[in-house]
Order: sequence, then C-alpha cells, then structure tokens
Amino acid sequence: MEMEIVFPGGLRVDAVAGDMVIPTNQDGSAPAPFGLFLASIGTCAGIYVLSFCQQRGLPTDNLRIIQRMHTSPLTRMIEKIELDIQLPPDFPAQYKDAVIRSAQLCAVKKHLEHPPVFDVYTSVAEGEPLR
Repeated sequence: MEMEIVFPGGLRVDAVAGDMVIPTNQDGSAPAPFGLFLASIGTCAGIYVLSFCQQRGLPTDNLRIIQRMHTSPLTRMIEKIELDIQLPPDFPAQYKDAVIRSAQLCAVKKHLEHPPVFDVYTSVAEGEPLR
C-alpha cells in the first residue's frame, strides 16, 4: 500500500491514493491534517455502526456519533477520546451493546491502540533512501 504526499502550493498538502486526492490545508479551506486524523476516528467507527444497522435493517435516521476529545492541560495532547453513539428513540434496546462493539472494531482505533513503527528517511527522486 502506498500513498503519495504532494505540495500543490501555499499551505496545501495533499495525499494522493490511487485516483483520489485528499486535500489538507492550514488556512481553513480544507481540513488541517490533524483535524482529518481526528475525523478518521469517528468516521471509521461510523462506518462500522452504519454497516451493523444496515445488515439488520435497523433505523439510521437520527443516528449519529458525537466525538469528544479531552486534552491534557500539561502536555496539550489528547489523552482521551469519547465516542457517544446517539441512537434514535425507536432503536431496539437489545442491540445497544452490539452497536458499541461494532464501533470498537474500527481499524483506526485498533491502529492507535497498537501503533505501527514509523521509519522516516530521505531519497533522491526514485532512487535508494539516503541514510
């Protein structure tokens, strides 16, 4: 799997994945990279919740997830993320715990819990890495 990061100008930094361009920008015209990262957590959980509901024919009108980030006052780093799955009033009670379990299957969350190793280096054009 490979993604190319390009610099189209200004404060814009885009990720190119196949035919898709994911724009980021620090000027507010697109999500900032960190905002996009945070959004990936809630939207990933949302994909699992939506799939769970659709597979069972459960209502998704008025279904939403509120994501809350709690930051450490000392480090200014996020130390806790809450995902509040707000269910519609007619949502069957017997599926409430299962909806939580489906959100916990999120691949982004799993990668945060078991982070990958980062190897950052430079290379020239399409050559070998400079180390």
